[in-house]
Amino acid sequence: HDLSHSEKELLTTIGRHPDLPIKELVNYTPYRRISTIIKKLDQFKEQHILWGPIYDVNYSKLCRNPLHKVACAIESDQSSRTVMSYLMLIESFSWKTPVLSSQKNILNVGFFSSNDTGLKALLQLLKDHGIITDYTFRVYCSKRIIENPGFSGDVTPSLDNLLEPCDIPDMSLRCHDTEWNECDIAILPYLSTGYRGGKLIEILRAEKNLNRTWTYEQIKYSRRKMLENELIEKKYIILPFRAYENSIFNLFLKVENRDMAQRILCNFTKGGRAYKEFVLLDGWGMINSICHHTFLADLMYNLDQIEEITAKEIYHLRSLTGSTPLSLPPEVKYYDFDSQTLEYPYHECREKIKENLESEGG
Repeated sequence: HDLSHSEKELLTTIGRHPDLPIKELVNYTPYRRISTIIKKLDQFKEQHILWGPIYDVNYSKLCRNPLHKVACAIESDQSSRTVMSYLMLIESFSWKTPVLSSQKNILNVGFFSSNDTGLKALLQLLKDHGIITDYTFRVYCSKRIIENPGFSGDVTPSLDNLLEPCDIPDMSLRCHDTEWNECDIAILPYLSTGYRGGKLIEILRAEKNLNRTWTYEQIKYSRRKMLENELIEKKYIILPFRAYENSIFNLFLKVENRDMAQRILCNFTKGGRAYKEFVLLDGWGMINSICHHTFLADLMYNLDQIEEITAKEIYHLRSLTGSTPLSLPPEVKYYDFDSQTLEYPYHECREKIKENLESEGG
């Protein structure tokens, strides 16, 4: 982006301190008028530099039964449209990212899971019938951490410090310890996707269109309740460069020692001009990153030099468009308020898939 020094400082500040009220940003940036800051933020959103605020969700606190995300790499000989038509029949589907590949049709996709065995059986059903040819299945085992670019940082951050001791953020998954009511659960999808900038009045209007009768104070209280009980955390998503300069990739690293894995994930591009999300999977670490395309030139070679990394996979993704790069929230219609549980009907999804297979002759 052709950004001034003041614009860089503003973006870096809200990326690192998303909880700061706009009126306090005048104390942390060169701008001295709140109206100027609001105008700048609107401008960044129009230019697709800035998304948010969104509210990142710690799903392990949402319900009493196990609920987590699963990351899968799907390979297929079929078209992406055909594959997606079947994956969307799995109601816990959350996100997809098309992978750049000249040899295979690959999709990186994510699901919510309330039953890993049931979800894996659906993917195996698709494999058995030739809709997909192979898949990986990796379960989220920690909280996701989001780090935005430091706009004064290196364009190609060094990887020499990956093993150095560092301050590791709290990545623990918390247990359900708060009773959630219907208003809480109803507005959660709006907050998690940054609906209309997370403005409560817009959420209220959308809910009234669905004939729900919450008051503004009810919605305001629900958001505060979820923040105070750490179900949600306010974040922004900021792109480091113009679209044609960005490279987007998913990187999977296998590291036997969990503490060392966290250290590597935390140090990767730290302080650089790069966007990063990272999370621990079962035996792997996953990094989703947006960086300058020159950063990828020696990335895999440099990672080869680190003995602690015993295996790695990289998926170079297609460029972002103007659409918001967010995932779908869980289907809250399955939330049981009496038991405080959310369980997906994987048996029903299986029947829908079988019906589709039969109607298409196979």
